[in-house]
Formats: sequence, structure tokens, C-alpha cells
Amino acid sequence: MRRRWLSAALVTPALLVAGFVVIGGILMSVVQSIGLAPLVGDARLSLDAYGANADELLTGVGLSLAIATASTALSCVIGLAAAVVITQGRITGRLVAGLSAITIPIPHLVGAASVGLLLSDAGILPRILGISSGDWPDIVGGAWWAAVVFEYTWKESAFVALVVAGVLASRVARYDETAALLGASRARRLRHVVIPLARPAVIVCAMIVFVYTLGSYEVAWLLGRPYPEPLPVLAFRLFDSITLTSRPEAAAVAVITTLISLVAVGVGMALLRRTPLWK
Repeated sequence: MRRRWLSAALVTPALLVAGFVVIGGILMSVVQSIGLAPLVGDARLSLDAYGANADELLTGVGLSLAIATASTALSCVIGLAAAVVITQGRITGRLVAGLSAITIPIPHLVGAASVGLLLSDAGILPRILGISSGDWPDIVGGAWWAAVVFEYTWKESAFVALVVAGVLASRVARYDETAALLGASRARRLRHVVIPLARPAVIVCAMIVFVYTLGSYEVAWLLGRPYPEPLPVLAFRLFDSITLTSRPEAAAVAVITTLISLVAVGVGMALLRRTPLWK
């Protein structure tokens, strides 16, 4: 009991600072979005900021959900496969672990710029392949936001792989050997041993990746189309507008992004509580 209280006391300062920044920022956005903290004019309770850009807001919600869902699903699938390879302990696994570790420190802004230089119609890859700009597909700035999803998948799959591999490394060997001694094939061990053990870590990683990609600005701004805009790009454009009355509209977009993130975390926690390891 004493050790538990000591651990709680050690993390309390960090929690207080993080809570002050996060909760304070959310409360300030809510107050500004409902007209109680205007930059100009009198304070008046109103929901006008939520309806001022209703069409763009709805489009942004759909687009942001599509990008975040696709990036999260691909990152989890690729990351889980890479984690299984890493835990095998062979040369290929060590190579995958090394590449994943190198990917993590690279900022998303640098990754987005690299993807743009590599995959745009005048980029490095079409020049190497000898394909003209007119024949190269619209990967960067195209209708399917492929470059944005690719960049998030590249970065976040490495994060998922390292987290899941860390969890599997401490648990999977003993159970996998036991199942092998009982005659289970490699496919059955993967289905009944490895994936159930990795499921809680994958769910946690999926929550983190989804919330991050939903609120990330720089990748969508660099590699996406000018219109329609995902929620972070819309919020930043409104916040940076020369019209001071746009600030409450930017705050409204931020509040809606936060609500979607909280719903995603709630769904993830509900799935996590249904896993056997949680019980």
C-alpha cells in the first residue's frame, strides 16, 4: 500500500500539469464556442458558431472520420503483422524492429514532406520509373487522400509494431511453446494464442492512433486537397482568419473534434473491458 501511494505521489505533478493544459484548453474552447468569451462585442450565450459553417463542418467530420479510420485500420493490421515477425527473434524480425525504431523519431511534418517529394506527380518515384506527370495517379492531393493515409500508416504502424511486440515478447513464448507441444499448427497458434494476447495492446494503440490522426493538422494540410477540409485544417483556417468573429467558429470545430475523440476512446475502452486479459 505504501509503495502504491509513493508511485501515485511521483506521477501527481505530471498529471496536474497535463490536466491543467488539456482540461483548461477544452473549457476555454467550449466557453469561446458558445459566445461567452468573444474577442469583439459583448458576451452572449449562443450556438451560432456551430451553425455558421454547417456544410463545411459536416463534410469535415465525414472526411476526418474516413482518414482516421483508414489510417488506424491499416496501421493496426501492418503493425500487428510486424510485431509477430519481430517476436520470432530471427534476422528478419530484428531488421523489422530496427526499421520501426528508426521511423518513430521522425516528425510527421518531415514524413509528410518526404512523402510529397516521393509520390507527387513530379516527384522522385515517377521520375525513376519514367512515368510522365499526366500518367501518374493523383496520390498527393487526390480525391482519395491516399498520400495522407499512407503517411499516417507508415508512421503509426511502426508505433503499433513496437508496442505490440513489447507486450508479446513477455507473454507469447511460453504459451506458443505449450500450444506447439500440444500439436497446434502455426496458423492455429496465431489465431488462438498470439492474436488474443495482442488484442488489448492493439485496441489501446488503435485508440491512440485514431485520436491522433483525427486531430493532426500538418499532414492533411501538406498532402491533402484545398477542399474539402478535414476538421483540424478547417479549425486552423478559421482561427487564423483576419476576421476576429471567426475565432468562436474555430473553437466550435475544436469542440466537435474533441467530442468525436472522446466517443472513440469510450468505444475503445468498452472493447478493452471485453477482453479476457482485462477481466
